[in-house]
Amino acid sequence: MSRPAPATRADYAAFRTLPTRWMDNDEYGHMNNAAYLSFIDTAVSLWQLDQGVQIRGPEALRFLVVETGVRYHSELGFPDIVHAGLRVGHLGRSSLRFEIGLFRNDDQTASAEGFFAQVLTGQNGRPMPIPDGPRAIFAGLTV
Repeated sequence: MSRPAPATRADYAAFRTLPTRWMDNDEYGHMNNAAYLSFIDTAVSLWQLDQGVQIRGPEALRFLVVETGVRYHSELGFPDIVHAGLRVGHLGRSSLRFEIGLFRNDDQTASAEGFFAQVLTGQNGRPMPIPDGPRAIFAGLTV
């Protein structure tokens, strides 16, 4: 089975810079696989907050992660600086798929690529349409 080549920085619409921490490394001296998902979650959440998408508090939109995954290409670890590239690969009526490339320091190809599929839900837990304002913001990340 052949693997797709790692994405490049040019394949992403926005970036967040995140420092690695000593605790992100595992016994093998590289970043633990759970830390990759944490970086992905943090990058998406910070980007949403930066764009004015309410993800906390009484006016918060309730996006639930329904699927996630990561493909690894090369190692990351402390003391690397991670540059998380973001794009939206799918924008549906009530769902979207964030695609994230994690780049080590100044590397031009992704060390890892992951995704979060999210569904907007109402107070009853059922899917609801993404409002026009946030939809326009998310559409700005489509590549």
